[in-house]
Amino acid sequence: MIDVYSWPTPNGHKVHIMLEETGLAYTVHPVDIGAGDQFTPAFLAISPNNKIPAVVDPDGPRSADGTPFSLFESGAILQYLAEKTGQFMPTDPAGRYATLQWLMFQMGGVGPMLGQTHHFRVYAPQPIEYAINRYTNETRRLYGVMDAQLDKHRFLAGDAYTIADIATFPWTRSWQNQGVELDAFPNVKRWHEEIAARPAVQRGVAVLANARKPLMDDKAKEMLFGATQYTKR
Repeated sequence: MIDVYSWPTPNGHKVHIMLEETGLAYTVHPVDIGAGDQFTPAFLAISPNNKIPAVVDPDGPRSADGTPFSLFESGAILQYLAEKTGQFMPTDPAGRYATLQWLMFQMGGVGPMLGQTHHFRVYAPQPIEYAINRYTNETRRLYGVMDAQLDKHRFLAGDAYTIADIATFPWTRSWQNQGVELDAFPNVKRWHEEIAARPAVQRGVAVLANARKPLMDDKAKEMLFGATQYTKR
């Protein structure tokens, strides 16, 4: 039984979806990032970067002292679960590296840039036109990159559904908040709708969905964006 420490964000949903797709047994432990749960010593022991998600697998590789295997960073978790189960990662070298390059595209581009777009378009205390334009334009550029790839292939890394798609899909669920018209990217729209229809994906995005508050209060904004985030621990 894998223990998952998470919250209903795009990065959290990546791992929820992967666990549902693979059929691995897991228990979810909510880490309310608006309440500051990510800064507790217990969570920092398994996720020193104070970010969700993190997992603890008692059946994973053991450390020298025999403690259960823990892992943070959503991309690393997806790769670990793919290798653990032999699912959603091609075994041939070309397919494997094609998948990893699109996984890194999500980790280094889609996640950080769309996250900044969300911040400046939705959460910033005052609108900053330069930041809104910069990140909205970069978001649209990234959608364009995906659209061109999906014009040639059914999925991001080729014609098979992989962890690259699982990693990227949750970030495209909030396209309205990103200043994107999905109809302008027909191949992304087709891909998005196909993945959204998968039963395991629907179960994955439902994990902890009722725990997230529709509005962010001042305490949550401080925990996520204020000085608390930068305190040395």
